Amino acid sequence: MAQPKKLDRWAVAMSATTLKQAHEVIGGLVPSPEASPSRWRVFYLRSAEVYTRVAEVDRGHHHEALYWAKREREKGEAITDTPAAGSGEAVGGGL
Repeated sequence: MAQPKKLDRWAVAMSATTLKQAHEVIGGLVPSPEASPSRWRVFYLRSAEVYTRVAEVDRGHHHEALYWAKREREKGEAITDTPAAGSGEAVGGGL
């Protein structure tokens, strides 16, 4: 008997057609605070993709969705897997 396919929550996020839906789905995908910097980076960059797509379909929230896409992209790009000088922590790992 075939196993049911595991739900791809990022695919669900990419199917959001409103900014509200995107916020709701992405909110459920946030990594734990202890997640690795690379996991946070992937989260932010994928979130940016979702918001960019939503900006094109939810025209009433176009500019707001673009804001969120830029914000998430910048947060993701700021994360490195190497510790910041002298801090012992990765750069940009927080919310």
